[in-house]
Amino acid sequence: MRQLIDTALALTKRNLTYTFGSNSPKNSGMDCSGTVQHVLQSVGVDKTPRTSYDFYHWVKKESSLTDARSAKATNDAVFRKLKPGDLVFWEGTYNTGKRNPPISHVMIYLGTLKEDGRGVVFGASDGRRFRGKKITGVSVFDWKIPSASSPSKFVAFGPVPGLEPKNPRIVAKPISEKKDYLKSLKSGLDKFFR
Repeated sequence: MRQLIDTALALTKRNLTYTFGSNSPKNSGMDCSGTVQHVLQSVGVDKTPRTSYDFYHWVKKESSLTDARSAKATNDAVFRKLKPGDLVFWEGTYNTGKRNPPISHVMIYLGTLKEDGRGVVFGASDGRRFRGKKITGVSVFDWKIPSASSPSKFVAFGPVPGLEPKNPRIVAKPISEKKDYLKSLKSGLDKFFR
């Protein structure tokens, strides 16, 4: 998981724009699913899908998908199962035509920052926020559930097939590893945003 987070944070330092249809930093930008695909392939996950819709069905078929449509906030009980590295899915961020469900956006959940305990996600967007600052491109963003009046809706989350722990009895990192992870995440974000 550390390699996944380090790879994601390294991309945030490249000033990549949001570029619909791109999955390569060589194009100076990427879209949401292209960013997720690039990061996962960079850490050795082969045969990844290309669209947010296909990522949703991939996780549903090959791993486990947790429906979270009824969640009103990130502290909802359903998110107790959400882990760093999980893929998170939305619908309604743009018109998807006849997709069922109309999945239109995917990002990677990174965890919570030690400084404020609030969650962050990584991916590409054409205008999400990080701690009040609007950011466009490949970056780290606040982990939020859209308001009830928003056309976008949070749908589900699930682990990346092939990145789940090999031993299902181990469900959490030891405390010392978790502290190191949070310290590293905050350090990486501090370097990028300050």
